[in-house]
Amino acid sequence: MSANTDRYESAAARYFEAWNAPEPEAVKKAVAAAWTVDGGYTDPLADVRGHEGIAAVIAAAHEQFPGFVFRPLGTVDGHHDTARFGWELVNEADGSAPVAGSDVVTLDEEGRIRQVLGFLDRVPAGA
Repeated sequence: MSANTDRYESAAARYFEAWNAPEPEAVKKAVAAAWTVDGGYTDPLADVRGHEGIAAVIAAAHEQFPGFVFRPLGTVDGHHDTARFGWELVNEADGSAPVAGSDVVTLDEEGRIRQVLGFLDRVPAGA
């Protein structure tokens, strides 16, 4: 495994730690570890910058889908300062995964996320 592959996988692991943090203070801490101070997150439902905005998007997902966790789908792929990976939102009680998507992230020199561009590939009706 190359150093770059480790870099991409480490960034994705920190990303999932933030999305799966169990409570608000843990989310804030994980977001600060994963993103640059001015980092951004953009998907069809959100476009925010900074740690507070990103933490708010994560909190909203937790409110909409209590008892769910984000899990990676497949492997992390990357080149230069860009990585991409798939994910799904899994119900811990029954294993169903009503939401899935893929993200493209841009990293800084230290491997922290500068920007996430998220795509929703599977969304339940009415969500």
